[in-house]
Amino acid sequence: MSPFDRPTPEEHATLMEQIAPLPLRGRAWPRWIGVIAWLIMAFIATRLFLVLRLAPESALPLPVVASLVVCFAALLWMSWHMWTSVTEISDWGIRQSWISRREVAWGDIQSTKFIPLFASKKLVCFVQKGRPLVFQAGSPELQAAFARISLVYRKKI
Repeated sequence: MSPFDRPTPEEHATLMEQIAPLPLRGRAWPRWIGVIAWLIMAFIATRLFLVLRLAPESALPLPVVASLVVCFAALLWMSWHMWTSVTEISDWGIRQSWISRREVAWGDIQSTKFIPLFASKKLVCFVQKGRPLVFQAGSPELQAAFARISLVYRKKI
């Protein structure tokens, strides 16, 4: 028996009943993580403004200022996606809106690993081809569903 045997259709059907009603949608990141990200962005913006405003005579070279602005814009973009990202579990599979859309069909999953970190509960999906996909769960319902999925789709040794 291969350690990557997929669950039987009956096991998968039982899983779908346990996490019903589908589709199950929720925030990908907990709201408090998004708030912290925006507070950090406000702090960085304030510090940048003060440094550039209070010391114009010793202003940084233009390439340095440009790189700081690009890095700040990238952090803003990440914060926006952390705030708006949604994870969905459906009959088709798992999807998450993120900087690039993440999705995996049930038939493509070989095994999973649930990682219950303090700030974010994650489900790592190992697929047949390509690199593993990581999905975040910011709501208790998604976290419970991820734990159930990991029990059904774990490696069988």
